[in-house]
Amino acid sequence: MPSVPPPSASSLSPCIGVCALDKERHICTGCGRTLAEIAGWSTMDDAERQVIMRRLNETRAEWDT
Repeated sequence: MPSVPPPSASSLSPCIGVCALDKERHICTGCGRTLAEIAGWSTMDDAERQVIMRRLNETRAEWDT
């Protein structure tokens, strides 16, 4: 069976459909992105998106502790 390549960053989004702004941290409480990151997501290249995705993974790990 042929292997399926992993999705590119352009097909990924951290959005989980729970959009609400944390007024203290100035980030979305659903995905963790800033308003600037959300607004610019559609025009970012894969490398820019991957940087944000890595930061979000690290941030979520800190929230869980």
